[in-house]
Amino acid sequence: MQQTSLHPMLNVAIKAARAAGALINRASLDLEALRINTKSPNDFVTEVDHAAEGVIIETLLGAYPDHGILAEESGRTHGAKHSEYVWIIDPLDGTTNFIHGLPVYCVSIALAHRGVVQQAVVFDPTRNDLFYATKGRGAFLNDRRLRVSKRTRMSDALIGTGFPFRRGDNFKRYVKMFEEVMQHCAGLRRPGAAALDLCYVAAGYYDAFFETGLQPWDVAAGSLIVTEAGGLVGNFTGEADFLHQREVVAGTPRIYAPLVAMLSPYTRVIKEEDVAAAPTPAAQAAAPAPAAPKKRAPVRIKKDEAGEAPV
Repeated sequence: MQQTSLHPMLNVAIKAARAAGALINRASLDLEALRINTKSPNDFVTEVDHAAEGVIIETLLGAYPDHGILAEESGRTHGAKHSEYVWIIDPLDGTTNFIHGLPVYCVSIALAHRGVVQQAVVFDPTRNDLFYATKGRGAFLNDRRLRVSKRTRMSDALIGTGFPFRRGDNFKRYVKMFEEVMQHCAGLRRPGAAALDLCYVAAGYYDAFFETGLQPWDVAAGSLIVTEAGGLVGNFTGEADFLHQREVVAGTPRIYAPLVAMLSPYTRVIKEEDVAAAPTPAAQAAAPAPAAPKKRAPVRIKKDEAGEAPV
């Protein structure tokens, strides 16, 4: 099934993704000349990440100067700050693979309106594969309509994942998740580019995918492509609130449910009430954390003195 007409905003996103992909392909021919910086241990950024992001932003804002931008390398420094439309960009998802010459990486671009993703493009420049979707109009790979797999048994499922790699990630927690899922499915895979992993769920290559520690630009585009292909996406407790929760599960409906049941004990979802109670970064900077216990300590002492001595 071929989609005859694309949404104008999707067309601009495709143009931007292909321009970035061409730049990435050229750079891949001479990796020895690449300048690589380290954002944190095992977290790399190259001049290609910056150049690809630049050409994407230039293309998008050239067409829609009043839109906002949320990009991996430059954050919100470009575009309109308070627009209802925000482009969410990962210029090179799978930078570590790219640096090593492993051809599993992609460009990811999504457009959110009032926080809901409406347009999505994930471009794999090594295979010239273009995954794309418009909300309510289906998901496609090049000109072929995508549908998630029809597998219904967890024991038959091939599941994608991503390993934690940053300092501060909870490796022990992940190993427990890995062990549990691995014992119930047909196999686990870890190629190293979450945006592509989500597209592989949409295409039926995987039956499900899960990962922790992800940012909005890793999952925004891929999540719409999955849902438009008939799949489900959520956090580890199965709720639709995943974009800013740093955890995601995606899959064909019959595999998604048992996978969520396995992963829900490991959730780190931030509840709205926790967010309301937590101090803002600005407040934290103004009032150092150690000050809080000092204020509460006298209250606890008075309670102890009013009752029996603590044991």
